[in-house]
Amino acid sequence: MFRWYQDAAKCYVYLSDVSFDRDRIHELSRSTWMQEFRNSRWFTRGWTLQELIAPGIVEFFSSNKERLGDKKTLSQAIHEATGIPIRVLQETSLSECTVEERISWSKTRTTSKREDRAYSLLGLLSISMPIIYGEGEEQAFERLRGEIAKRSPLKVLTQLPIADGAAFDSLANEHGQCLLGTRIDILDEIVRWANDPHSKTVYWLNGMAGTGKSTISRTLAQRFLENNCLGATFFFKRGEGDRGGMSKFFTTIVSQLIQQLPETARHVQATIEADPTITSKAMGKQFQKLIIDPVSQISSTTDSPRTCLIVIDALDECQGEEDVKAFINLLTSAKKVKNIQLKFFLTSRPELHILKEFQAANDKYQDFMLHEIADSVIEHDITVYLKHQLGRVREDFNRGSAKDQLLPANWPSQTAFATLVRMAIPLFIFAATICRFIDDRRVGSPDEQLKEVLKYETKSQESQLDATYLPVLHSMLARLNQRARQRVINRFNTVVGPIITLATPLPRSALAQLLNVTISTIDGALETLRSVLNIPRAPDRPIRLLHLSFRDFLVDPARREDPFWINEQEVHQQLANHCLHMLSNSLRTDICKVKAPGTLGSSLPAVEINTHISPELQYACRFWLYHLHESLPSAADTSSIWRFLSSRFLQWLEALSWIGRLAESLTMIKSLQSIIPLEECKELTGFLSDSARFIQAMGPSIQAAPLQVYSSALLFSPKESIIRNLFKDNLSKYIGLEPNMPLFWSQKQATLEGHTSSVNSVVFSPDGQQVASASDDKTVILWSAATGEKQATLEGHTDYVRSVAFSPDNQRVASASDDKTVIFWSAATGEKQATLEGHTEYVRSVAFSPDNQRVASASDDKTVIFWSAATGEKQATLEGHTDYVNSVAFSPDGQRVASASNDKTVILWSAATGEKQVTLEGHTGYVRSVAFSPDGQRVASSSSDKTVMLWSAKKGEKQATLEGHTDYIRSVAFSPNGQRVASASNDKTVIFWSAATGEKQATLEGHTDYVSSVTFSPDGQRVASASNDKTVILWSAATGEKQATLEGHTDYIRSVAFSPDNQRVASASRDKTVILWSAATGEKQATLEGHTDYVNSVAFSPDNQRVASASDDKTVIFWSAATGEKQATLEGHTDWVRSVAFSPDGQRVASASRDKTVILWSAATGDKQATLDTGFIDNLRFDLISTQLLTNRGSFIIDFADGISSKTSPGASFGNVLCISYGISKDNCWITFNGQNLLSLPIEYRPTRFAVFGNTLAIGCSVGNVLILRIIYEN
Repeated sequence: MFRWYQDAAKCYVYLSDVSFDRDRIHELSRSTWMQEFRNSRWFTRGWTLQELIAPGIVEFFSSNKERLGDKKTLSQAIHEATGIPIRVLQETSLSECTVEERISWSKTRTTSKREDRAYSLLGLLSISMPIIYGEGEEQAFERLRGEIAKRSPLKVLTQLPIADGAAFDSLANEHGQCLLGTRIDILDEIVRWANDPHSKTVYWLNGMAGTGKSTISRTLAQRFLENNCLGATFFFKRGEGDRGGMSKFFTTIVSQLIQQLPETARHVQATIEADPTITSKAMGKQFQKLIIDPVSQISSTTDSPRTCLIVIDALDECQGEEDVKAFINLLTSAKKVKNIQLKFFLTSRPELHILKEFQAANDKYQDFMLHEIADSVIEHDITVYLKHQLGRVREDFNRGSAKDQLLPANWPSQTAFATLVRMAIPLFIFAATICRFIDDRRVGSPDEQLKEVLKYETKSQESQLDATYLPVLHSMLARLNQRARQRVINRFNTVVGPIITLATPLPRSALAQLLNVTISTIDGALETLRSVLNIPRAPDRPIRLLHLSFRDFLVDPARREDPFWINEQEVHQQLANHCLHMLSNSLRTDICKVKAPGTLGSSLPAVEINTHISPELQYACRFWLYHLHESLPSAADTSSIWRFLSSRFLQWLEALSWIGRLAESLTMIKSLQSIIPLEECKELTGFLSDSARFIQAMGPSIQAAPLQVYSSALLFSPKESIIRNLFKDNLSKYIGLEPNMPLFWSQKQATLEGHTSSVNSVVFSPDGQQVASASDDKTVILWSAATGEKQATLEGHTDYVRSVAFSPDNQRVASASDDKTVIFWSAATGEKQATLEGHTEYVRSVAFSPDNQRVASASDDKTVIFWSAATGEKQATLEGHTDYVNSVAFSPDGQRVASASNDKTVILWSAATGEKQVTLEGHTGYVRSVAFSPDGQRVASSSSDKTVMLWSAKKGEKQATLEGHTDYIRSVAFSPNGQRVASASNDKTVIFWSAATGEKQATLEGHTDYVSSVTFSPDGQRVASASNDKTVILWSAATGEKQATLEGHTDYIRSVAFSPDNQRVASASRDKTVILWSAATGEKQATLEGHTDYVNSVAFSPDNQRVASASDDKTVIFWSAATGEKQATLEGHTDWVRSVAFSPDGQRVASASRDKTVILWSAATGDKQATLDTGFIDNLRFDLISTQLLTNRGSFIIDFADGISSKTSPGASFGNVLCISYGISKDNCWITFNGQNLLSLPIEYRPTRFAVFGNTLAIGCSVGNVLILRIIYEN
């Protein structure tokens, strides 16, 4: 009801208890009828709440039909009567009101049924749930609140991938804040900046390592949290998985924003519903759609905008310099948001790439350099800190010590304390680490520890890390003999070396498993290192560095002679060996024990995956090659790598797929090719090359369903593939007959899927790192050329995108569109930079000049336009073509431009002046594309006349014409006995294949145009083919000889069928007719006219008495086979009807349509009996006992007796029809068994036409071949 009211243009309310007489208005006061209005019973009824809120206009009338006003003009009185805010009665959207506020509007209303108080709120809350009268009001409200909970921000949060430990108050980021009385000036300055509506959007706090940046960030975050002004925080940390990069930055920020600003939840939810892939889009797109846009929608409730601070710490620890630079550019370029004062606080070391990017931003940010603070200020702050911390150490020690061991009140002495302060300046990390060390009782008393620290007094900045960490390390060796000291050092290297070298932290239990040591060994090595490492008590929480400077200290080459020095290369080598050992011993086929080969990776909960694939095994899968890369690979490494890959390669890919990391495998293989001395293991050379092709081609199938690595991936690899042959024994046993595959990999390396419509243009970036594609879906997509992963979707055009080009410096992308514009984009972030307007028709092509100074675009307005690549300004318009210009290209030296046109010419222009130089004539069709040779001496042009021409760029003379063609499969059919397959193709032929072996048996040539349909006669003796040449040809199934050509149709023939008695043939055509022929003589017997659009399919009844035809006019027609008279027209489909069939018992007819349904009709009356939701079906027939529909998509069970006769009314719809045995999924991506995914079909082997006969499938592919395979599978 709510939606019905909402869609109404106007709603009229008659108030029988409100009197108003316009003729006596002078005798009545306004307050009299207004009081009646406020007290009207209409405002107390439950269901009238929807009638009041939903419509845009509600007009009120008195008992004597006088208009009183509408809900806007009477909003004050209605507000007083109902409590509903005036803003809601006027313009404000319901979404601006809280759930509790909307529920409160029903509290004063009465309903005849108690439950209706809850039910009347459904529309107002956008909730849908069953009405159950009798459940009681309390239960009704409980169910309502349950449904509300499902739509709360928590629902949105489950859709946002987050980086664990990135928030300032997370368990992984549990560190101290600034001590009271320290950092006063800098904190005050930052707070003033954040609260100042006129200040810059970005504040950058930079400082050297150990100067206290993160502590300031945590303090600031806590302050703003307490004031309800904190939006979100992200603390980067190198080597901490997702905290070390940008991949989950924006979604992590958004998940926190939603909790701090719940109003943003619905906007974020709407964005995700509109584009489920938004969380993997370009940084710029995520920033705008997930942060800026939702925050911009928040309404202001005060005169001054609300502050919302986002704290981003340690940006220098984010991997990917280009990502960091693009991120800084995003923030400093962000426009201020209305109603919310959105501010970004960043900290980092002054790394060169960060420094340069901020300098390029000029005055768009505010900054402060911690390492330039006056020594006096730093001394004060460190003094306060040390007094507080050492005082606490003294109190804790004295609390548990005997009287004769107590530390005096003046401990430490003034001299010792002053020395500590001097040693610390300017590094707070020194003060924090030393205080933790002095407090560690495992080695000695606080006074003993303090004396040990003071031994390292120095004034040298470079050796401050020595003073910070050497006391901790040397204390491990105190009072030990030489043998014991060596044991401690060895254990330190065994455990701590890997901890500081791991790509991402591991818990102690996982670390012990990976290193093949006991947990007690781990604990023993770390016992005295709690002042420098975060060592959780829980064994399942990772061990972390407290500060990155400890790692820097341990691996510093200048400390090579120190016993605690860590040789990074050696540790990486050891970790690589540990990883390979674990992989070789722990990987298994079907490691998650799902059994069903079509199980989707996304269907298994992460908890279950983690149960089967332990943290250490996941680590080994992902990082074995990282450690190998960082070491110095040797010949021994090559041998161990070959042993691993040649035995566990498929299992490794399976495991990576389960944990969502399959894409990393290709990068790893390519990295391996670059570092291994392959001449020492020639087998590995070919393996790596083949494995890269294997992953590129089969990756999508494996990522979707991990167990497909043992079936689809192997099955559809070339016969000579090294992977296929090496792992042939791993091929799933349910493959009975393997399809006939090519010998070698094609030239294609990867299929990039992501566009939702035709792709019109594709181009590599000049550095070969990226690919850009332009599509009819109005987008440009940027891809990684190495892995094929989607990097960004560029949205901004409002019509088809026809062309795309990279700038010579790889920094920008230009796209040309039917919306008559050219758009410049950032290749790094995907952000739109400029829109060039000037063409008056579709823009077909765009190109950058080699010097990056200009852009040329070609258009249907018959012109080429030159633009400034720097400013986007139009520089010149080149006129000379007399029809659409389809393509434009610069010569390599940038001196000339070539354009190709529908006027059948190519024109060469001067790039400097825009003058026409020469016109190349010779094509007899539209010229679609033009290009210069690399040396600029020749021009190549391609045309709709099916030729490519080569021209002299200097003289314009034609040098050569290249000709060729390819086509695809239009129809496939099995012989009645299932022994043979016939296929019809655009190459004008029919081919016979062996269903047993897949070998070609005969090629039937005779048609002069596309062959659109092929069928066997019921006795299997003949084949009939229908063609766009308007003929039907009858062939001998035994010899392939042509027996008769049936001519009579005036347009393409779509379908042909034999009568059950083999005496007649029926053909269906685009000329809107069906023709009946004599099968013996080929003579025309009757022309059946009645359809108003193309006729696609024709079938005889089992008794030979009737013919049924299916048409694009959305109908099925019954005809008399004897007289050709129309008997009935069956209407019910909403789209083209593609196939029709009689049941063998003659009782029913089934028709399949592009509306994705099959309708069952009574053959006697033409009445609709049932509608089945089956997806697209191109052809269908009944089984011999009329209980199943056998279609090109598989077999469907139809329980006629129970499903239709006794339970179903005529015309009922079955939402889920069970596809039994083998078939093709609705999306053509899977071979199925009993409706469940079984075998994934790579994109090039997805059918254009297909047929199923028992457990044998024939698939006609767009690449022009027919695959025949047999499957033997049981649940």
